[in-house]
Amino acid sequence: MKSPGRKPGLFLFLSKMKKAIRVAIQGIKASFHEEAAFKFFGKDIQTIECESFKKTCEKLEKGEADFVVMAIENSIAGSLLPNYTLLREYGFAITGEVYLPIQLHLMALPGVKLEDVKYVTSHPIAIRQCIDFIDEFPHLKVVESADTAACAKKIRDEQLTDTVAIANTLAAELYGLNIIERRIESNKKNFTRFLILKSDKTEDNQEINKASICFQVGNHVGALSKVLNIFADYEVNLTKIQSMPVLGKRNEYYFYVDIEWKNMEKYDTAVRKALKYTVNFNIMGEYIKNDKV
Repeated sequence: MKSPGRKPGLFLFLSKMKKAIRVAIQGIKASFHEEAAFKFFGKDIQTIECESFKKTCEKLEKGEADFVVMAIENSIAGSLLPNYTLLREYGFAITGEVYLPIQLHLMALPGVKLEDVKYVTSHPIAIRQCIDFIDEFPHLKVVESADTAACAKKIRDEQLTDTVAIANTLAAELYGLNIIERRIESNKKNFTRFLILKSDKTEDNQEINKASICFQVGNHVGALSKVLNIFADYEVNLTKIQSMPVLGKRNEYYFYVDIEWKNMEKYDTAVRKALKYTVNFNIMGEYIKNDKV
C-alpha cells in the first residue's frame, strides 16, 4: 500500500537509504516543524535544528540535509511571505506537503500552579493565537521568544518555577513539563501547511495531482486574468494565489500559485498555453496533494 501524502518514488527512495534521512527544521526538537517532519516521514529520521529558515536552506544547499520542512502558511496568521522569497532564491524542488493541526497547551515544571506564575512565554504568533486565554490572567507578563519548544526547554534547563510556556504536547513530553491547561488556542480550527523541499527537481514519478508555480505577467489590463482563465478552461483548480513585489521594480509582482487537477493532459496543456502569457514561469514542484489535517 502506498503511503498517503507521499510520491511512491519518494517513498522508495527513503526506504532504500541505509542511514536515517536528515531533515532540516526551523527551531529545536519538539517544535512544530519537527512534529510536521514526523507526520510526513515518520519518526525514524534525524532532525537538524536550525535557528532560521535561511539556515535550513543552507543545510540543504551544502548537502548537510536531505530535505527541509518549511512552514508556508497558517490558517489564522496567513502566509509566511519571506519563505516564498527563499523558495525562489534557492530554487529547491517542492516534493510534498503536510498539514498540521496547531494545538497549544500551557505547561510548567511539575508542581507549579498557575496562580504562582508571573510570566508566560512563547513565539509571538502562538501568543496571539492564545490571547483570549492570556487576557483572563492579567497578572501574567508576556515574554516573546523565537521558538515555542525553546521556551519549554528553557523552563526545564533553568528550573523556572515562575514561568509557563505555550507549546505542543511533544515539547511537554521531551522536556518533562506538566500540561496545566490544554487547548488554550482561541480558534480550534488552527492548522499550518508545511512544504517538503529537496535540492534537485528530478521527478520521482508521474503520479502527481498538485503543483506550485511562480510567474510574472505584464502590467496591463487583464494580464493576470488571462492566465488564470487558461487554467479554468482546462479544469485546473487554483487553490491559492499569493503576490509578492519584485524587489526594486515598481508595479512588478511575482505570483505564486498552487494548482490541482484530475486530468494530467489538461494540466500539461494549460501550462503550455500559460507560458505564452507569462514571464519567468517556474514550476517549483509537482507532488501529491496531502491536505488531511
